[in-house]
This record gives sequence, structure tokens and C-alpha cells, in this order.
Amino acid sequence: MAERDTRRVARDLMSEPHIHGRRISVRQVYALVEERGEDPEAIADRYDLDVADIYHALAYYHDHPREMRTVEQERDDAMEGFRESIVRPEGVDPDTV
Repeated sequence: MAERDTRRVARDLMSEPHIHGRRISVRQVYALVEERGEDPEAIADRYDLDVADIYHALAYYHDHPREMRTVEQERDDAMEGFRESIVRPEGVDPDTV
């Protein structure tokens, strides 16, 4: 069990830290629990995880603030690049809806 505990957060599937063997990122867990106020046990149930996975992801987020800021900036930059690449009809501005 101790070996599993040390490997709950990984980077092998995605370009950012995620729960080992799953596609839910540390950043997603943080957003659900700390920004939206969702219950960690409910999130664990929803994604078929151990509640310990949720707490390890949160600990990782707080233990690696520089890395998480970099991940968030990369995500923001990618989203901005994507938004700019969308061809919209003249006069259509999604930010004014």
C-alpha cells in the first residue's frame, strides 16, 4: 500500500499532474473542491476514486505552487490561442452574450 501512496499523482498520461492511472488532473480536483466547494467524498464517488486520491491531489497542488501556476498559465495560453483561432461571422462576439 505504501508504494501506491507515493504514486497517487503522476504525469504519464497528460502534460500536467493527474491522479495516477486516471485522466482527472490535480488542477481539476482543486477546482472542484476548493473553488466550487464540492465535497471530496462526492468527487471520489463520482470518479470512482479513493477519497485519499482526492486529498493527495490537493496536497500536491499546495505542495507545488510554482508548478501549478505554470500549468495554469499554459492552460490559459492554450485556451486563448484556441479562442483566437475560431473564425466567427462578422459582428459575433461570444464575450458579449
